[in-house]
Amino acid sequence: MPQFDVYRNPSNRTKEAYPYLVDVQNAVIDQLATRLVVPLTETTSRPNMMMKTLTPEINFEGKSYLFMAQQIASVPQEILKRPVGTLEEARTVLIDAIDFAITGI
Repeated sequence: MPQFDVYRNPSNRTKEAYPYLVDVQNAVIDQLATRLVVPLTETTSRPNMMMKTLTPEINFEGKSYLFMAQQIASVPQEILKRPVGTLEEARTVLIDAIDFAITGI
């Protein structure tokens, strides 16, 4: 599973607020049965959550989303069916957001 691939959120409970999950796990630990993911939420649905470094604005499929680095989570690999795109081009910004969530710098 390539790092920074985007998947539709399969959870009926959370997919309205967070329609996509970004796989941020490195291939070095592909043998695990889980994947680290970060949800995307539409920018307009959470304007109070905008923090340029922590929740960078990402354009995907013609819409603006916030990458919610502080909500990083582990999910079973089997729930991530088929990727619908990639955010590889935003790699540096996404890693910076995760670093900020963990280290504060």
